[in-house]
This record gives sequence, structure tokens and C-alpha cells, in this order.
Amino acid sequence: MSDDKKKTTTPLSSQQLTTPTTMTKTATDIQNPELWDFPMDYPMSIIGHEGKHDELLNEVCLILATLFPDFDTASIAVKPSRTGRFHSLRLNLYLTEAQQVNDLYKALADAETVRTVL
Repeated sequence: MSDDKKKTTTPLSSQQLTTPTTMTKTATDIQNPELWDFPMDYPMSIIGHEGKHDELLNEVCLILATLFPDFDTASIAVKPSRTGRFHSLRLNLYLTEAQQVNDLYKALADAETVRTVL
């Protein structure tokens, strides 16, 4: 290797060496669980991909039935967008712990018909 292409390394600071890092968080995990006050009612809107109205409702109902067996899926309100291209599902969940939030958002992120969750 020539002198101008030598690899350079930057030494780690003592803080970087002693600061523990956790790799268990995922993108769908809540970032500040201490700000959440459980148990709580949690209203949400789930927006589906264009033209996937029926599939969206079915997939979300399956997710909710798995994670919240006592949830009444008949209480989900379906609302089309102004142009009718998209549909949103509006619902209210009763959450008792942060893990429920993490599991819910992970399942919705993996759902093929879900575009956005608010």
C-alpha cells in the first residue's frame, strides 16, 4: 500500500470506550418511554396504500386480534381521503405498557397495506 493510501484510524476516547451501547432498540420502538403514562387510551389513524381499502381493513383487524384479543374491531372507523384514493382507519386502543406500543408499531410497519400510522 502506498503512503498516500494508508488507512488512518482515529483512537476512541475514554468516554466512547466506557459508554454502554444497546443494540436492542428498533426503529418502531418508542423513544422516550418515561413520557408515556400507562394505562392510557391511545387514538390512532392508519393510512393505507392507494386502492387497498379492503385489504387494509382485513390486515389491521388480524394484527389487532393478535395483539389485543379483547379489542372490538367493529369500532374501527373507515374514512376515505378527499380524493378517494386512500383510506384511513381510525381507532382507539387501551394500552397498559410500552411493549404493546412497540409490538403494535412493529406489526404495522411490517404490514404490506399500511402506508402511514399517526
